[in-house]
Amino acid sequence: MASRPKLVLASGSPRRLALLEQIGVEPDLLSPVDADETPLKSEAPRSLAKRLSKTKASLALENLKRSGDAEHSFILAADTVVSVGRRILPKAELLDEASSCLRLLSGRAHRVYTGITLMTPHGATRHRLVETRVRFKKLSNDEFESYLASGEWRDKAGGYAIQGIAAAFVVKLIGSYTNVVGLPLYETSTLLQGEGFPVHYNWITRG
Repeated sequence: MASRPKLVLASGSPRRLALLEQIGVEPDLLSPVDADETPLKSEAPRSLAKRLSKTKASLALENLKRSGDAEHSFILAADTVVSVGRRILPKAELLDEASSCLRLLSGRAHRVYTGITLMTPHGATRHRLVETRVRFKKLSNDEFESYLASGEWRDKAGGYAIQGIAAAFVVKLIGSYTNVVGLPLYETSTLLQGEGFPVHYNWITRG
């Protein structure tokens, strides 16, 4: 069987890497980039997710060109944004940020957007935007304080991880679960396949 083309993931996120590996896709290189994730004035959540995924892919391509690794490589980038209405929640780094996010999410519905950008070895660029609606239960004081104490919220968009303890808070979810984790697998897989990347390569070689 012919060797497959290279796949570069423009992220250092262990969650995105684990999600790709879940469907048998193993990036050849992780190329995390330093992108300014500050929303523009009056920027909508969905627009931010799209813009940042494009920016991350472009920065990764620049890095690969400098290192000489761009040829024959697919570049995959993604950015996830959590919002309540038009209010964009931060990626919680501090306890106060996580506390503010949880108070806003408690007992309410919110939306999770992930922008995906794929750059191909042939110079094409493809985009997808995936939206998931999530509703949280009304958190008790004990749940609120205990979750903050867990530290699970660190470096998570919206201050929570649905694949962890916070799964107990979810009353309803409409759309892609893996989108909320950080990378919608159905849309990512179909995007890769549509551009000729052999998503099933490792399925066959493992057999």
